[in-house]
Amino acid sequence: MVNGSLVATCEVLQYSFYVDQDNIQTLLLLHAYHAGLYFNRTYPINKTTRKSMGLYSSSRVPASSALLLCFCVLLLAGVHGGSRRLYIVYLGDVKHGHPNDVIASHHDLLSDVLGSKEDSVASLVHNYKHGFSGFAAMLTEEQAKQLAESPEVISVEPSRSYTATTTRSWDFLGLGYQTPGDLLREGRYGEDIIIGVVDSGIWPESRSFSDQGYGPVPSRWRGKCEVGQSWDGNNCSRKIIGARFYSAGIDEEVLKADYLSARDGMSGHGTHTASTAAGSVVEGASFHGLAAGVARGGAPHARIAVYKSLWGPRAQGSSTTILAAIDDAIHDGVDVLSLSIGGGGPDDKDSFGMLHAVQKGIAVVYSAGNDGPRPQTVGNTAPWVITVAASTIDRSFPTVITLGNKQQIAGQSLYYQDKNSARSSFRNLTTGVGDLSCTEEALNGTDLKGKTVMCFPEDGKLALTPLWEFQSALQNVRKAGGSGLVFAQYTTDILGNTANCGGIACVLVDLDTGYQILEYMGSASSPVAKIEPARSFTSKEILAPKVAAFSSRGPSIYNADVIKPDIAAPGANIIAARGNSYMFASGTSMAAPHVSGIVALLKALYPQWSPAALKSAIITTASVTDEHGMPILANGLPRKIADPFDFGGGHINPNRAADPGLIYDIDPNDYNIFSCIMKRSASCNTTVVPGHLLNLPSISVPDLRYPVTVSRTVTNVGEVDAVYHIAIESPVGVRMEVEPSVLVFNAANKVQTFKVKLSPMWMFQGDYTFGSLTWYNDQRTVRIPVAARITIHDFFADVA
Repeated sequence: MVNGSLVATCEVLQYSFYVDQDNIQTLLLLHAYHAGLYFNRTYPINKTTRKSMGLYSSSRVPASSALLLCFCVLLLAGVHGGSRRLYIVYLGDVKHGHPNDVIASHHDLLSDVLGSKEDSVASLVHNYKHGFSGFAAMLTEEQAKQLAESPEVISVEPSRSYTATTTRSWDFLGLGYQTPGDLLREGRYGEDIIIGVVDSGIWPESRSFSDQGYGPVPSRWRGKCEVGQSWDGNNCSRKIIGARFYSAGIDEEVLKADYLSARDGMSGHGTHTASTAAGSVVEGASFHGLAAGVARGGAPHARIAVYKSLWGPRAQGSSTTILAAIDDAIHDGVDVLSLSIGGGGPDDKDSFGMLHAVQKGIAVVYSAGNDGPRPQTVGNTAPWVITVAASTIDRSFPTVITLGNKQQIAGQSLYYQDKNSARSSFRNLTTGVGDLSCTEEALNGTDLKGKTVMCFPEDGKLALTPLWEFQSALQNVRKAGGSGLVFAQYTTDILGNTANCGGIACVLVDLDTGYQILEYMGSASSPVAKIEPARSFTSKEILAPKVAAFSSRGPSIYNADVIKPDIAAPGANIIAARGNSYMFASGTSMAAPHVSGIVALLKALYPQWSPAALKSAIITTASVTDEHGMPILANGLPRKIADPFDFGGGHINPNRAADPGLIYDIDPNDYNIFSCIMKRSASCNTTVVPGHLLNLPSISVPDLRYPVTVSRTVTNVGEVDAVYHIAIESPVGVRMEVEPSVLVFNAANKVQTFKVKLSPMWMFQGDYTFGSLTWYNDQRTVRIPVAARITIHDFFADVA
């Protein structure tokens, strides 16, 4: 216990704080809004911090010094009344003209609590001084409480932990490079739009970040290229125009496994997301021949600003690093922020950073999370950000399994054979002893050398996606000497784990296919099977898009009166850059940069549009049916027709978003009213306004007991003279009325307001039902989703 305490204390002294999964991140986005930026949401010590701690050239402290420092800290902990941890202190808008004056004000405030300027300097980890005012500091619980009582302080919260949550997808979305769609061409391929990527860094040598043919860096750019380990000024270019990194509060062991610079490390996550959003055109990209084609980002001529906030092989970060990145991004002049991160908690206490960004005109795009198909798991739910669900595309990777009776069965995988791999051949086919699962116990003592193993999930585990179960089965089969693995599961949305099976053949099959194989095994005296390498197959015959099973679902636990996620975009089996090659990855982390790239194109086409207008254009033009007219489905248990809690307004349709007809715009200051609910605004009054009263391109009433009337205002951005009629699809059990039912626009009347009345038709404790409101004419349809839940009691168990 004593040794453990000393180790923990020494780690704090080295500023490699372990940040537990507690508590901060959305008001930053509102300042970005006023600056014209967008975000996608998916975080290792900087030099200043190292110097303040006396760590000039090494991240390690000599053992003797560490021991002495440990005793010092233990003494200090006793003096200050408890152990210290990292807190985020939020002060609202910047109230001083120069960043140095902002920092001085932070020290004054902290010195009043800690007793001296010296203690303040030792406690501070990072100052937020550009887009908003605040700081990260090591404090005891009592010191945090004292700070929270100051009239200057809006909130004091513990720093949270965060983690990270293509050749075909852009063609699938109608943005083909060879025959560019309307938005890609009219948006000038995103030329000179600056996308800030808050992630695990970037691999600058990748062909996806070539700056060949690019002009000078935009003169409005105020960022910098921060040098560090394996990164110098030459790693920035006319494509990667800025690079910063933030490591305060990250565990020392995590930092050791990464580059202390903006260079992407083992995870490759940031390189993948950056190339998806804004990668340059690369001919002949593939993963060992699979998915061969042209790799590029959605806005291939956009510039990239890198803000490394995630570290190590698992791409871990904290509130401290992410807020620091957003603060600098606001100062640097990005147009769009892309954050493929999650894990900070469902209450969005860190959302003030995003609010400040949005209020500066920056559009912010976040990933929704990968905890689906369970309901109420969606993250990053602040109404000022774009929250993105993940979908599938019309490409599969059939992997043929030939049984000994010559029957051929198709599964899916990314299995390939390189020059060192054994060629495909028939091998004995078996299962675990007395158990169809491939747990360590089921395979214990079984000689699987040279055999292919048929595996099923453990009993009761079918509700899980195949991620860790497949990985566990693969490890056990390899350990027992197996040469192949066929794994049955209800969904094959995620194939990434089959890309590297350690030299053995592996394939995922559906449950019914798995039982067909079992029937053959039961009828054959010596069952055998041969697994061929996967092939790429793209066809309109594939039912797509579908909401991916892993994609987190609504409603939001804390903000149920705002429909989240907002939109769905491709996020399953997406190929993009990683290091010097190209890899598949799945997750809402892959979906968010698709939206970031599209927002960049829209920003280039409509530079004066606000983040809310851009978000509205995407949501109101989204598709709820596929090209065959079939309703878009959501994979899960069971598969079902997708609803707004699966994909918000629907599946993104970029070319339609370029011509939305009407937009639901929002004055960024209006978000301050909603932020009062989250206790993240300095301008709160006693009136709490529900989120459904914001002029959002959606309506959600989670507590419908009596008739409720909400207003919405639309702005005509199409032909000057236009007439729109209303089409109402009421949620089941709700009567929905719209007044007026016709909107007439002309040169003198570009903005119109209408009222929506929702009335419960019955009195009972209900569940959510869904509908929509659509304004239409001969040229356009402008649709928003509606969700309502009839209730009669304040508290009840069945909420989703």
